[in-house]
Amino acid sequence: MKKRILVTGGAGFLGSHLCKYLLSRGNEVLCLDNFYTGAKENIVDLIGNPYFEIIRHDITFPIYLEVDQIYNLACPASPVYYQKYPIQTTKTSVSGAINVLGLAKRLNIPVLQASTSEIYGDPAIHPQSEDYWGNVNCTGIRSCYDEGKRCAETLFFDYHRELGLDIKVARIFNTYGPNMAVNDGRVVSNFIVQALTGKQLTIYGDGTQTRSLCYVDDLINGLVSLMSTNEIHEPVNLGNPTECTVLELAESIIGKTKSESSIRYESLPLDDPKQRCPDITKAKKMLGWEPKIGFEKGINKTISFFKEKLAINRIN
Repeated sequence: MKKRILVTGGAGFLGSHLCKYLLSRGNEVLCLDNFYTGAKENIVDLIGNPYFEIIRHDITFPIYLEVDQIYNLACPASPVYYQKYPIQTTKTSVSGAINVLGLAKRLNIPVLQASTSEIYGDPAIHPQSEDYWGNVNCTGIRSCYDEGKRCAETLFFDYHRELGLDIKVARIFNTYGPNMAVNDGRVVSNFIVQALTGKQLTIYGDGTQTRSLCYVDDLINGLVSLMSTNEIHEPVNLGNPTECTVLELAESIIGKTKSESSIRYESLPLDDPKQRCPDITKAKKMLGWEPKIGFEKGINKTISFFKEKLAINRIN
């Protein structure tokens, strides 16, 4: 049966991939975005689809729609964006969650929150499991995002406990792939763009800090798998448990792009996590989910995307 599904932040990196996937499964999709960080070019190929609709709206304000499911992905996820506009970021996480939950409550439908590994802060345990409460600076430059997402989780679980709402909470770890913005500010896009344009790759710190990188198609499968469950009403980590250092990632991208770029080192930003790796035991057990796409395949697709995007930008 065709479902009518609302995707907030649907023109963003993850949202655009989710919209495409849901349409491919025979659903009707409402893409809601204020286009602050989302981009129309991410969804332009969907506009002719009769089952796809774009709604320009800021989720910090209430909206009244009739839908069967909600995926709440609306929020800047790049440090470049959320540190530039921290107040709006917190409002999007908190007021946005209240408005989305209110809509789900009125319609009595399931709602999924795209939470983040950032709720663990600069973790004191490794890898990070869902029962870890985190190590977060509540007054730092990243706290608008970290604490905003933590508060959103609080709201989701209170709506479930008090009102019985069918909630899902996915804690998303580092994800990469096509539709990332050129100026995204995250490590994979930064390195690829720098390598392709002949600039030095910037490593903050000594490069020994680790990241675990999940290709976007795997992540979308995880979100949809979580939404399809009826029993899970607790946080679930979604990410790739395979770690690499930031230096290893930089060297790999230089090699794959055949770039002559060198590496330069700068001071580590405040509160930047030194290790980031998900424990996905729960996702494996409860969802039967784990990443399938290897780094070689994923990074090559991402490099191809940025080559095309940068070429178009030069022409224009």
